[in-house]
Amino acid sequence: MALSEKFPVLTETREDFSEYVAHLQLHMALQARNLVPSFHSASDSRHSLLHQTQADIEKLVSRQKF
Repeated sequence: MALSEKFPVLTETREDFSEYVAHLQLHMALQARNLVPSFHSASDSRHSLLHQTQADIEKLVSRQKF
């Protein structure tokens, strides 16, 4: 008999913890990205718009509740 069969709550807790860690890693990556200055100037308005849109989408995804 597997450990997860004996203790189903343990398996749920482990999965919840794994989700928490994944969410925390995403949040930390986004924060680190905000701390590092850009090495190129965004003179192209399309490039600037794409960069801002991607950042906005990443922020929305990181704030979603699972």
